[in-house]
Amino acid sequence: MEEKEKKERTVIHLYIKENDTHHYFGSIANVFEYFSPDILGISYGSLRITDYPTKKLFKTQSASFEKEPFCQNRGIGAKNK
Repeated sequence: MEEKEKKERTVIHLYIKENDTHHYFGSIANVFEYFSPDILGISYGSLRITDYPTKKLFKTQSASFEKEPFCQNRGIGAKNK
């Protein structure tokens, strides 16, 4: 049986400077469901038109957004590749 080619998944690592906390999300839209633009220092629409979608890291005065690989368990007995 052939293994399907898996698309690399990413997680959004959000760091809030004000209270020194780290949060993890599956999408940028999800971040804005939990935090307001006032806390993040940027609105969802403004973030989407920056160069962040093509880069790994974006910082505002109050927060930083970083894309990181999401590691998944390939299951017991999976061969290392």
